[in-house]
Amino acid sequence: MRRTLIAGGLALLLLGTACGESSRSDPPAVAGSPTASRQDAGQVERTLASLRKIDDLPMYEMTYDGDYDPTAGLAGSTPPSPFGCSLFAALADRDRPLFARNFDWQPNPALVLRTDPPDGYASISLVDISYLGVSADPTGDRRLLDAPLLPFDGMNERGLAVGLAADDGARAEPVPGRPKVGSVRILRLVLDSAATVDEAVAVFRRYNLDFDGGPPLHYLLADATGASVVVEFVDGKLTVDRRQGPWQALTNVPAVGVPDRELRQDHRYGVLAKELDRTGGVVDAAGALRLLNAVRQSHTRWSVTYGLRSGEVRVVTAGGGTRDYRLPMSD
Repeated sequence: MRRTLIAGGLALLLLGTACGESSRSDPPAVAGSPTASRQDAGQVERTLASLRKIDDLPMYEMTYDGDYDPTAGLAGSTPPSPFGCSLFAALADRDRPLFARNFDWQPNPALVLRTDPPDGYASISLVDISYLGVSADPTGDRRLLDAPLLPFDGMNERGLAVGLAADDGARAEPVPGRPKVGSVRILRLVLDSAATVDEAVAVFRRYNLDFDGGPPLHYLLADATGASVVVEFVDGKLTVDRRQGPWQALTNVPAVGVPDRELRQDHRYGVLAKELDRTGGVVDAAGALRLLNAVRQSHTRWSVTYGLRSGEVRVVTAGGGTRDYRLPMSD
């Protein structure tokens, strides 16, 4: 974290895989040896020793001790499989924003990762470690030292949360002079450096997103002030849709500039919209999980809620197990 908190033995969480349906059963491994780690030998040892299995999905958890380079191999590590998720930003009560999402994909091994970089914000993020080439027992596997590079969603200590979903129509045209970054890696750059949705959008605008070899994506971002945005690529250009009402949702249909009545024709979006309209966009973590359950699919691996001011994280896995965590928040 940005040294506003004392680092130390904070529990973290883990969870199940990535989102969508595909004929692929084994995602390709990221080539080469770990490149993200900027740890000394002791930090590597402590990081790998913190790994523990917490259920049979399989799910693991790990605390990353020390520093990493979030820009290592910047344009690489883009998972090639399609994603199909459901996300929304609402309020747990009248002044506490909440971010919720279903992550739908195959039962690959996954990790809930706790990071606390010296020059970035502390965060909890979820990683499908099969994309690191880890498919069997990961104990002692140094490829886990690259885990910070592939967050599929997460929240940082400032209450900034991010998540992604497939958008088959998205096309990102490169802007001359900007470095290229993978469509999942961008979430790490956001979690490490952005405290608000405006800062997060600025991070997106500093890079060209690389959808080659991976699914075109769009993104939902929300922060502790209650603001949220959808970041989407329309006609090749990065476009931002700012929250106008008490809630904002995202599934796998284009959202920016699309009339509300058309968005609601998507079944999952329609279910979310109807219930969030009924509640005025106010839903606590338990209610959010019930709503996520209403739009779950046969391949939903987990449902998660992030309390953007409280730091509370609640996860329900594909097997029905529930885990609660707290990320200490900073001002």
